[in-house]
Amino acid sequence: MIAKAIRCKKGEYDMKAILGRKVGMTQIFSESGEAIPVTVIEAGPVGVTQIKTVETDGYNAVQIGYEDLKENRANKPTKGHFKRWQAPLKKHLFEFRVDEVESYEPGQTITVADFEEGKKLDITGTSKGKGTQGNIKRWGHRRGPMSHGSKNHRLPGALAAAAFPGRVFKGNKSPGRMGRETVTIQNVELVKIIPDRNLMLVKGAVPGGKGGLLRIKYAVKNQGKQ
Repeated sequence: MIAKAIRCKKGEYDMKAILGRKVGMTQIFSESGEAIPVTVIEAGPVGVTQIKTVETDGYNAVQIGYEDLKENRANKPTKGHFKRWQAPLKKHLFEFRVDEVESYEPGQTITVADFEEGKKLDITGTSKGKGTQGNIKRWGHRRGPMSHGSKNHRLPGALAAAAFPGRVFKGNKSPGRMGRETVTIQNVELVKIIPDRNLMLVKGAVPGGKGGLLRIKYAVKNQGKQ
């Protein structure tokens, strides 16, 4: 049970966040007939599982939970946490900062209907894992000569000088594990909301594969330009 925090600027409109899963991609058409590529996200509903205040925790934040958790799958500390706040057990926890916590209470439900179409979102997910890859695919390096006898078609090349310094510097772009990283896409437009099906349609692609867990919140940057 890990709760991650979102920092937001003070003085802006009240921040909201929600958790969801990626359904897939499709396209919709605007009134003018323009085709808009969208990602379909099944978001929420999420429940408020904890209220943090400056007096008790040093900052104001709201913790939300997503997807029900069976009681036999939870350990005692987890059960105690939810029991204290009189909230149902949830698999995934996430917290976001707010200026004022008075508008939230434990057990409150946040749905896609609490978001506005046309607003900008920051969406965080885990990118697709691609396993161990070479330097060309992983970093976009150029290949070596492909002529007969080259023997250096897709090799990484020289890694360090010979006598001095006689070692490989840290941070070199070399073959290794690729993907499965936390990625945030900023300022994604919320094109459409379908409240009765808990669906969000956002413009463009978002990190991860189908079924991947996503953290969605109002965009931190360029809020005044929306």
